[in-house]
Amino acid sequence: MLGIVDRKESNYYVIEMNGITKDVPKNQVASGVREGDVVELKNGIWMKNDAATKQRANSIAKLMKDVWED
Repeated sequence: MLGIVDRKESNYYVIEMNGITKDVPKNQVASGVREGDVVELKNGIWMKNDAATKQRANSIAKLMKDVWED
């Protein structure tokens, strides 16, 4: 299962999965996970998926470039 970290609150992370957000306790999220990261649930812990995060960042950058091109 994949999700995107929407934000980090004091005791939990808000992770979006299929358009629905879920509050996930901090102890169920790997250290180093940041807003905007694509995360994957592995053995009960949300881990950053580096490849998917990079692909998402590249897609967003391309969209922004297309929007702002002259």
